[in-house]
Amino acid sequence: MRFTLRSHVLAPVILMAAAFTAHSAMAETKLDVPFNFTVDGKPCPAGQYTVRVDERANAVHMTGAARGFTWLLVPDNSLSNNNRVILKFDEVGSQHILRSVQYHNQTTTRLDKRSKVTDSVPAQSITGF
Repeated sequence: MRFTLRSHVLAPVILMAAAFTAHSAMAETKLDVPFNFTVDGKPCPAGQYTVRVDERANAVHMTGAARGFTWLLVPDNSLSNNNRVILKFDEVGSQHILRSVQYHNQTTTRLDKRSKVTDSVPAQSITGF
């Protein structure tokens, strides 16, 4: 009886851990940004950035070698059935400023509100899956 009880308790725990690991692996995307950029006035170097969502899929985390950022996500009906991760940048002079992060069919609000960007078309987008 001890063996059966232990098996009934341990098996679901192992399955839940495996499911969480698989979910975490799927919810992370690595993107190479080939230029320096700023986020809310903070400088970020060119390089590889990891974008992932939290367990509830209501916040996106972007981390690089020098910094990490977290923003809330809002649903965007125009992005339905989209499985891409996109970093959108505005270009002001020679500077790149992160405009928004899209994670599948959700996106952040505009992140570069303090910049003097008036053009609604992003200068550059970097896409990952």
